Amino acid sequence: MTDAYIYDAIRTPRGKGRKDGSLHEVTSLRLSALVLDALSERNGLDGGAGIEDVIWGNATQVGEQGGCLARSAVLASDLDERIPGLSINRFCASGLEAVNLAANQVRAGAGRAYIAGGVEMMGRVAMGSDGAAIAVDPSLAMKSYFVPQGISADIIATEHGFTRDQADALAVESQQRAAQSWDEGRFDRSVIAVKDVNGLTILERDEYMRPETDMQTLGALKPSFKEMGEVMPGFDRVALMKYPHLERIDHIHHAGNSSGIVDGAAAVLVGNAEFGQAHGLKPRARIRASCKIGTDPTIMLTGPVPATEKVLAEAGMQFSDIDLCEVNEAFAAVVLRFIQAFEADPGRVNPNGGAIALGHPLGATGAIILGTLLDEMERTDRETGLATLCVASGMGAATIIERV
Repeated sequence: MTDAYIYDAIRTPRGKGRKDGSLHEVTSLRLSALVLDALSERNGLDGGAGIEDVIWGNATQVGEQGGCLARSAVLASDLDERIPGLSINRFCASGLEAVNLAANQVRAGAGRAYIAGGVEMMGRVAMGSDGAAIAVDPSLAMKSYFVPQGISADIIATEHGFTRDQADALAVESQQRAAQSWDEGRFDRSVIAVKDVNGLTILERDEYMRPETDMQTLGALKPSFKEMGEVMPGFDRVALMKYPHLERIDHIHHAGNSSGIVDGAAAVLVGNAEFGQAHGLKPRARIRASCKIGTDPTIMLTGPVPATEKVLAEAGMQFSDIDLCEVNEAFAAVVLRFIQAFEADPGRVNPNGGAIALGHPLGATGAIILGTLLDEMERTDRETGLATLCVASGMGAATIIERV
C-alpha cells in the first residue's frame, strides 16, 4: 500500500450560527464551493486537476444540506464536472472521516488525490431538524437509553468526578488560547476570507469568541441541561436506569463550557507521492493511521479515549509518542476525560483553543481540527499529532499524522 499525504488544509472563519451571524445569508452549497475553489486555486490545480473525488461530510443532511451536497458543490464550483462527489455522515466526525476515507482510498490505489472535508451551516439548517431515529423512534431510543448530548456530558462529569469549576476553568483557558492564537496570526495559513458576490469581505475572523470570559462570568450561568434532566422530560431517570451506581447526575455544563453553534467549512487535499510530483506540490504530513469505533450510546461522548487507544495500537505507538493533540471540545468534560485517561499534558491538548471558544460546525470540525493540528505542529516544530472527536449516538474517530 502507498502512503497518503496531506498537501494542504484550509477553512473558513466560523460565523455565529444564528440570524445575526456574518455567514447566515451564505448557503451550504456556496460555502462548500468557495472552499473547493480556494483549495484548488491555491495549489495550482486547474479545474481540480488530478482529483479523483470530493468526499464531503455534513451532519444534518436535510434541506439545502440534503441530497448529495458533495456533488452539488463540485458543480457549483470551478472544478471539472468529471469529478464526482460523495456525501457522508458520521455526525461530529464527518469532516475527519471524509479525510480518513480519502486517505484509505489513496493507500489502496483508488485514485491519486482527493479533496475531503465538510460543512455545516447550523444557523440555516438546525441541528436535529432531520428527525434522526436515534432521538425520535421509541423502538430505538428506549432500547439505547437515549438522552440528549448535554445530559451525556453531565453523566461523564458525574462518573469521573469533574466539577463545575474544572469545566469552567477549561472554558476560560480555551477562550484565552483562541484569542492569543488569532492575535499572533497562528491561523493565517489556513483561514480564507469569505466574500460576497461583489468581492466584499463578509467574514475573515472567527466571530464566536468571547476573550473577556472569566470564571466570574461563567459562574453566573445556569446549567443548561438541569431542567430537561430533572424536570421535563426527565432524562436523568433514563440515565440512572442505565447507570444505577450513580446516585444522581451533576449538571455542570452550560453555554459557556460547551461548544458553540456556528457556521463553517473546511477542506483537506490528500494525495500520494506521484500526485505531488506531477503538480509540483510538497507534502506537509503523512497520515500514519486512522480509526473509528462504536461506544456506549447513552453516555455517548467518551469516544476519544477508546478511539485513541485503537489508533495508537494500529500505528504501533504509545501515547507518549504523540507531541500534540486536538480533542474536539464538544463539552468541557470530554476534554477533561481525555486528559485524565492519558495523563496528558494540558498544554499539549488544544493549544490554540477549541470549539468552546471557536464553535463546532458539526460536519466541518474534524477537518478543521486536523488543519489546526498540522499548522501548530509546523509552528512549534513537532513531529506527530493526534486529532480525535466524540460522536453522537456513541462513536469516536481518530487520526494520527506525522510531518515529512
